[in-house]
Amino acid sequence: MLKQPAESLAADLLGTTLVRRLPSGLILRGRIVETEAYIGVRDRASHAFGGRRTPRNEAMYAQPGKAYVYFTYGMHFCFNVVCAEAGDPQAVLIRAVEPLDGVEEMRLRRGLSGTTSDRLIASGPARLCEAFAIDRDFNAVDLVTSDRLWLESCGRAVRRPIRTPRIGVDYAGAWAKRLLRFVDPETRHSSRSSPRRAKNA
Repeated sequence: MLKQPAESLAADLLGTTLVRRLPSGLILRGRIVETEAYIGVRDRASHAFGGRRTPRNEAMYAQPGKAYVYFTYGMHFCFNVVCAEAGDPQAVLIRAVEPLDGVEEMRLRRGLSGTTSDRLIASGPARLCEAFAIDRDFNAVDLVTSDRLWLESCGRAVRRPIRTPRIGVDYAGAWAKRLLRFVDPETRHSSRSSPRRAKNA
């Protein structure tokens, strides 16, 4: 499943379950409801644009199924699924999940009270990583074989996701307008509202 172009994988990952096993043994689960595709060296919004290859983005060049976790703005982590072929730096950013299991633990990690809406737990890539305790220690982890972080099919595929431009990539010129953000049209857990008129995948 993971060995495919980022644009198609970003749609296919909607409805998939992200699973994190904490050192205590507690399992956290969330249903992926929002993704963004970064499609390699020609994508001006990608960390690998122009063939850029550094210690920070090296995991993007790994075999499909690896995690790419990076630190941004000096305070946040973001989690991506590497895909396509080894050497072709494509990846899918996981932007939001709907919390399923371990919700109270996620609340604690996010510093949220029990009365706060579940929507705020993991609606955004930084919130997601905080809720699921994902940091640079997970960079290059194999999501197929890991017993700490992996993906599961939950049988609730999203047939007609909403497609919009990606968020926060205005610097990428024409690439900022490409419809490479994918959202479950039924979710209330996305990082921001998506116009219903946006194109379907």
